[in-house]
Amino acid sequence: MAQKKVEKAQDRIMEGGRLNRYIARAGICSRRNADGLIENGQVQVNGQVVREYWYQVKIGDKVSVNGKMISPREFVYILLNKPKDTITTVKDQKNRKTVLDLINMDGGTNGLFPVGRLDRNTTGALLLTSDGDLGHRLMHPSFQIPKHYRVRTYEPIQPEQLDQLCRGILLKDGLATCDRAIYLLPGNPFEIGIELHEGRNRQIRRMLEAIGNKVVALERVSYAGLTTHHLRRGAWRELKESEIRKLYRMIGQSKRS
Repeated sequence: MAQKKVEKAQDRIMEGGRLNRYIARAGICSRRNADGLIENGQVQVNGQVVREYWYQVKIGDKVSVNGKMISPREFVYILLNKPKDTITTVKDQKNRKTVLDLINMDGGTNGLFPVGRLDRNTTGALLLTSDGDLGHRLMHPSFQIPKHYRVRTYEPIQPEQLDQLCRGILLKDGLATCDRAIYLLPGNPFEIGIELHEGRNRQIRRMLEAIGNKVVALERVSYAGLTTHHLRRGAWRELKESEIRKLYRMIGQSKRS
């Protein structure tokens, strides 16, 4: 039964379809970025430059991008419990350990990329995928994907400071707000929970610094409803089909077969 399911999936992959979707399926980029490659003459089908993103690829066609042959494959969706001292990027110019170095899977990690960023010493839930369309939409601020963090601070957080985090704090790149900021444990003003829909660089750290405090430890406990429950630090797992479909619903689409 499992073998038949794999064979059917492979049959779907090898089917034709729009050229931009074919490129996205190969893990090269999102369909929107594929449109640019096509319009710029960087894509060939059977040795001929094609500049129409709606061009229908047929079974047996040979497609290349910048002279390199490509072929579509099943998308991969992974949840990683990111540890400290790892860089959230595909490659690092300083040869530091990246989140992709933690993923050991059959077929390799080609086409896999992190959805959004966690800074080097922030831990917790990180989604990685080769599904460019889904990944780039989840990162777009218009979809307001929820993110929950556990924050431990150097100084105690006062109740009025929790309110201030929600009202907004003016940073160099504009007003930054939290959707929610609460104490996690009664009598412990050093640990708070923060919910965000925004995704600015080092946002929580900068907001705490702006009110005269400092982050000691920062963990993202959930992203788009995905949690690291039962997933040890540094470990990863593939998403369930139900989880993938939920992510698609968050961007107002249904999952494509």
